[in-house]
Amino acid sequence: MNMYIGNLNTAQKIDTLPFSIAEPKASISVIGLGYVGAVSLACLSSLGHRVVGADIDQKKVDSIAWGNSPIHEDRLSELLTRGVSEDLLSATTNLQRAVRETDVTFVSVGTPTSKDGGCDTRAIEAVAKGIGEALADKTAFHVVVLRCSVPPGTTLDIMKPIIERHSGKVAGIDFGIGFNPEFLREGTAVADFHEPPKTVIGVTDTKTAEVLSKIYEPVDTSPIVTTVEVAELVKYVDNVWHAAKVCFANEVGRLCKPIGIDSHAVMDIFVQDTKLNLSPYYLKPGFAFGGSCLPKEVRAVSHLADKLGVDLPMIDALMPSNQKQIDQAVDLVERSGAKKVAILGVAFKPGTDDLRESPALEVIAELKNRGVEVTAFDPAIQPGPHIKQQFDYMQYAAPHLKDVVEDLPKFLKEAAAEAVEQADAIIVSQKIPGLRSVLESKKEDAVIVDLVRISAPLPASSNYTGIGW
Repeated sequence: MNMYIGNLNTAQKIDTLPFSIAEPKASISVIGLGYVGAVSLACLSSLGHRVVGADIDQKKVDSIAWGNSPIHEDRLSELLTRGVSEDLLSATTNLQRAVRETDVTFVSVGTPTSKDGGCDTRAIEAVAKGIGEALADKTAFHVVVLRCSVPPGTTLDIMKPIIERHSGKVAGIDFGIGFNPEFLREGTAVADFHEPPKTVIGVTDTKTAEVLSKIYEPVDTSPIVTTVEVAELVKYVDNVWHAAKVCFANEVGRLCKPIGIDSHAVMDIFVQDTKLNLSPYYLKPGFAFGGSCLPKEVRAVSHLADKLGVDLPMIDALMPSNQKQIDQAVDLVERSGAKKVAILGVAFKPGTDDLRESPALEVIAELKNRGVEVTAFDPAIQPGPHIKQQFDYMQYAAPHLKDVVEDLPKFLKEAAAEAVEQADAIIVSQKIPGLRSVLESKKEDAVIVDLVRISAPLPASSNYTGIGW
């Protein structure tokens, strides 16, 4: 294994010795049992590690301790159940006990947008204090790994000093510190963990690199080992690029529609160039981006650039461009004259119940402001306290959505057919199974506003309109 350790300006190549076959697997604690933490916990146990999850939310802890997933994510419940039954997986609210009883700690707490538009690191600071207090009682070398999306410098300038202060130990000598960004897509997170596009490990010492590389060896034998700061920025750059791809494709759609060119025909050709144009994953005109990562990290990079006095006009334009796609969806409904609208798909993407900064919520809010009656359906969303918790995460980024999130259980229907029954316009924001039959039943008396390209060829109906085609 070749590893590159250094600062942002220099790197030194270090050759390491192969691992012993008989070396036991590290025991791992995962602090924070949200999407990343829960998936990491389950997947690490599936690799044979003894894992302990820790969170301040007793309900999450209880759910995971019984092998039940606290979130909607493909195969997650299966892996959690297996981990518990094989006595490899447990959960607790006692952070210090979780750290003391393990060799490696992954930190996956929330880093929402702060009031000033930057990154809220308070949860990291609180966890770092607890980790430091736990390490004060340990003599063995313990590795601490941050896996949250954070600005460069957070790991070494915020988390490390707090751990050192409360443990009385020195990073790189008494304990290891690193940053290991995740590249998990909600809805396919378990599959992404086992077949990662890349594994990036940011460290300051070779021992930490060896420990983390050994953990990931079953899924990636060639991890990219770099500096902590580079690893931190890679996560932001990846997500800002994904946001840029969504906006670029949507702008192509907005350009094509008024001149009668099929935007998908254009982009189908464009994405065949995988040598220069990279991955086709996000490069199709459709609806706006949302979720817990892309909007937050576009804002965070703009905030970072502003602090540094650096002008990034394209990145600064991403959120306004994304908002244009939301505005166009609302305008398409307004042109139809509809007064009762059904929205099929409320989460920010299919296959997840994540409502954080979902563009569908923005559409709902604006329609309600204009006096439109709204019903909705999403197969992954069930009413419950988690809906309010998701708004708490985005309270500074989208305070105007508070009323919509609180009212969601009132207009969320249990079936798509029930949601569209009285609608004179239907907004399709997700490709939901069984959608075609639902739309077929309403094609004569409701306008269909397609935000996701529900089929190819496009429906031949005067009541059909697409957002970029």
